[in-house]
Amino acid sequence: MLQLDSKIPQPQIFPVLDLPVHLLDDYVHWLHSRLTQGIGTHVVTLNAEMAMLAKREPKLAQIICQADLVIPDGAGVILYMRLRGLKHQRCPGIELAEALLQSLGKTTESYSVCFYGSTPGTAVKAANFWQNKIPQISILAQHGYLSETTQQTWQDTLKQEQPQLIFVGLGVPRQELWIRQNRHLCPNSTWIGVGGSLDIWAGTKTRAPSFLRNNNLEWSYRLYQEPWRWKRMLALPKFFWLSLLNK
Repeated sequence: MLQLDSKIPQPQIFPVLDLPVHLLDDYVHWLHSRLTQGIGTHVVTLNAEMAMLAKREPKLAQIICQADLVIPDGAGVILYMRLRGLKHQRCPGIELAEALLQSLGKTTESYSVCFYGSTPGTAVKAANFWQNKIPQISILAQHGYLSETTQQTWQDTLKQEQPQLIFVGLGVPRQELWIRQNRHLCPNSTWIGVGGSLDIWAGTKTRAPSFLRNNNLEWSYRLYQEPWRWKRMLALPKFFWLSLLNK
């Protein structure tokens, strides 16, 4: 739930298919302020696919509704808002994560960060990438293919190390469920589900060209890279139809 703090402006909320989207002019500044004050924060990056999944999975919908910050990640969410007269900038989760890391690099203090998820070796490569860019941050890295025993060890490590910024790249909805179940381990940390961002930082995958990103067609590049996602992409026309119907 949103935590009130006199030094941090509270965002307005715009409903998208009964899910909250928080409106801010500067998401990075808002998050950086909470992070430096040790205010625990869960960030959800909402797109059309996640919104449709939430309609089928009440537990995911509940997690989104209780998140401290829900940003408009996908083009479909932005379209939904514009159909209702609200012009707001899209905020891709990977760009928010990168900007937040860069903001930590501009301070004189040292921060601890955690990368968790993806395949063995990927989180470490992603950590090395950012460690070279921002030497003053320390990064704890762990892949997402853990047994029950190693999962418990990893949870113990998080509880002991208390990283201030935690990126979880397990995919939707697994990453949101995992954050919900484990957030108590680091209650003063900022938790963000980042999907495939670790793969991009590690260099194992690439983002869509800027032309596609700037024209809200990044989803088509992801489908090109991962054709097995076509069934999941069927959520996009369904979301568009609901956007028109609800209007």
